[in-house]
Amino acid sequence: MATITSLGVGSGLVLTGLLDQLQAAERGKLEPITLQKQQQQAKISAYGQLQTSLNAFQDSLAKINDSALYQSLSANVRGDAIKATTTADALPGSYRVEVSNLATSGSLASSRVTESDTALDLQGATSIQLTFGNSDTDKIDLAADSSLTDIRDAINANKDSGVNATIINDGTGYRLALSSKTTVADASIASFGFVDAAGATVAGPFAEDAATKQAGGDAALTVNGIAISSAKNQIEGAIQGVTLNLAELSIADGETATSTVNVERDTLKQREAISGFVKAFNDLKGTIGKLTSFNGDSETAGELVGDSTVRTIESRLRSVLTGGVAGGELSTLNQLGITLPRDGTLEMDDDTISDLVANNPQALSDFFVGGDAGNGLAAQLDSTVEQMLGDNGVVKLAISGAESRVKSLDERYERMEKTIEGTISRYRTQFGQLDSMIAQMNSMSSYLTQQFDALDAQLGRES
Repeated sequence: MATITSLGVGSGLVLTGLLDQLQAAERGKLEPITLQKQQQQAKISAYGQLQTSLNAFQDSLAKINDSALYQSLSANVRGDAIKATTTADALPGSYRVEVSNLATSGSLASSRVTESDTALDLQGATSIQLTFGNSDTDKIDLAADSSLTDIRDAINANKDSGVNATIINDGTGYRLALSSKTTVADASIASFGFVDAAGATVAGPFAEDAATKQAGGDAALTVNGIAISSAKNQIEGAIQGVTLNLAELSIADGETATSTVNVERDTLKQREAISGFVKAFNDLKGTIGKLTSFNGDSETAGELVGDSTVRTIESRLRSVLTGGVAGGELSTLNQLGITLPRDGTLEMDDDTISDLVANNPQALSDFFVGGDAGNGLAAQLDSTVEQMLGDNGVVKLAISGAESRVKSLDERYERMEKTIEGTISRYRTQFGQLDSMIAQMNSMSSYLTQQFDALDAQLGRES
């Protein structure tokens, strides 16, 4: 008998469709595993959001846990365009700064040549010699066919030459322009000339144009009447912990630029850091609220509703926030004007904080930082958050637990798939056997019918 290659062909039954229905029913057993895996993956993503919010909160703690914040000063300038910045060494005070001269670098230009890229007649010169205000010299070798451009490049290639060289087109011809790299008067360019191989002075292809010479000079200023000279326009140390930048000043000959530099406590930076702490905590609470929300009308819930990890985090943070700090003038957040309402967020009274920042920054430092012991509120909170985010903290353990469950579900899914494949294979074999058996029975029935019909015809029986 021919082998049946398609189910139902021999029997006439719809066995392929029945097998498909059985396979769909069997694979339905995989759906709960898939759903559980999706739930665990959603939890991993939610823990990631929680971790990000905790990191942001920890960043805000680092700012208020810095004792330098409560000692920081800023320099406010009134008057001409002096700029001033402060360091930790600055002290409060007011300083009148009068600038009569800026530090300038020396410069010098050559006489005119017709072309910049054409070889010059060096007249036996093999080097150009640069002389500075302190009588130091630099000798720079030149090729025999050097152009003005080549001389410029040779000077700039010598990093120790003390000058920068450029070419200026004055509308009639080209000039070599030299400017000192420093504003120190003794190190400024004073002159240049050409020398031959023996070191003797020669005329060279062009000469120094004395009319273009500008001597370098130091900055001259007074601070509260005290005269100060500086080789740079960025002056450090004239006022303790303050750097004065004169670079943008424009001073006409014989005039003086006057400014008042007030070094004051940087109250804005402190207020911003404290309000940033409050905002970061409230953002963390907002993230927790979203992840643990439940909507009865739509029957939707956040990924971490009822999660023990979230409850642990909230409980530990609230314990530190309400525990306060011992030993200082300020011991609780309430004394700072920061309250913890029933919804778990923080509220800050700007007037109370502003008053403390302006009049008692040391008390704020003691409260948040905790002095040398480092046991202030910010330090306690930072330690708590660090423990929760650490390798053995509740967040990492929750994430690793969810990842382990995903892995276990993947293995369970794979085992279930193999079981289903085995079941469907067994059904396919049984259906094939059934199809063959019914086909044989149908064939036997047809044969017997033919035989009985032939017998009836021989006996003269009517069909």
